[in-house]
Amino acid sequence: MANFRTLDHVDVKGKRVLVRVDLNVPIDNGVVADATRIERVAPALTELADKGAKVILLSHFGRPKGRDTKNSLKPVAAEVARVIKRPVKFADDCVGAAAEDAVAAMKQGDILCLENTRFHAGEEKNDKAFVAALARLGDIWVNDAFSAAHRAHASTEGLGHVLPAYAGRSMQAELDALGKALEHPQRPVAAIVGGAKISTKLDLLGNLLSQVDALIIGGAMANTFLLALGKSVGKSLAEHDLLKTAQNILAKAKAAKKEIVLPIDAVVAEKFEANAPSRTVSVDAVGPNEMILDIGPKSIEQVVSVLARCKTLVWNGPFGAFEMEPFDTGTVEVAEAAAELTKAGKLVTVAGGGDTVAALNAAGAADRFTYVSTAGGAFLEWLEGKALPGVEVLRLK
Repeated sequence: MANFRTLDHVDVKGKRVLVRVDLNVPIDNGVVADATRIERVAPALTELADKGAKVILLSHFGRPKGRDTKNSLKPVAAEVARVIKRPVKFADDCVGAAAEDAVAAMKQGDILCLENTRFHAGEEKNDKAFVAALARLGDIWVNDAFSAAHRAHASTEGLGHVLPAYAGRSMQAELDALGKALEHPQRPVAAIVGGAKISTKLDLLGNLLSQVDALIIGGAMANTFLLALGKSVGKSLAEHDLLKTAQNILAKAKAAKKEIVLPIDAVVAEKFEANAPSRTVSVDAVGPNEMILDIGPKSIEQVVSVLARCKTLVWNGPFGAFEMEPFDTGTVEVAEAAAELTKAGKLVTVAGGGDTVAALNAAGAADRFTYVSTAGGAFLEWLEGKALPGVEVLRLK
């Protein structure tokens, strides 16, 4: 973290600290269904409060069109209080009199959650007047929302230009982990890229190919590559219009002496449903009415042997239809092997993206990885080699 300002660089006692967090959590019947994101930022909030700061939380929630009560952060503020085991006050606006009065009434160590920043159009437009209205409420700005750092909005980036700006603890952990994974990794580096479409991950594949030593391709994306190699994939999900693109990626990898790992066997079925009758075949023997729904045992063995000789792994996307048995086997077994190598101190494992986190949780391996990012879009853009506005504004000039 040498090139970012963190909470180690500032005395927060008595200061009004605007903390951008990501409280955009799933809510079911008015109750928070998954508090992972709140748990991630809890240490920074309690640290700031314990150091005598006046802690003011800023977050968006959903995609409201103007003020909409179903997108209020009020129930989320109650969940923050439950997670951090201390009171969290709530102001029913994030700018103007309601917010200013609530901030003025704060004592050192208090925590206040402001209403959804996206109730104001100025948030997403990164409008200067809205940034100024937010800035009036604080003395310093702490960005602890890596998952929103790919957006140049008022509360995620604009404030960094008008107030002293620092990375929060979860942002710091994320940047540390990502730096270890790709910016100055221990080599050899492997990347697992799964998911359905090459088209959505073209930038990602291009950037990773230049950074890693082995690129392991899984999920339906692998089917397009198998097709590009002239194999029949039956009725499997594949992008027939991108065969040329896949061939180009393979040729580039060969020219750069990079290893591309594709499935050598597959679990196939004629129906896309849980426990559908299935069989394991070589990728050269997929029937015309069959779909590839997971990698087979030889492919699992091959992937695990690649990981065993690597020092760093970046993972984005599952190997198969992991949400349905028995097509979760490939993802679960590779995740288990990666987790064991991590535990043995032989592999640094960094994973991210919604499906990936769900797959690793389902495999019971997430808590044994070096780092699992809760960010979706921001994690992907970072892997694509793009600059993230909410991160760039924290760099030491």
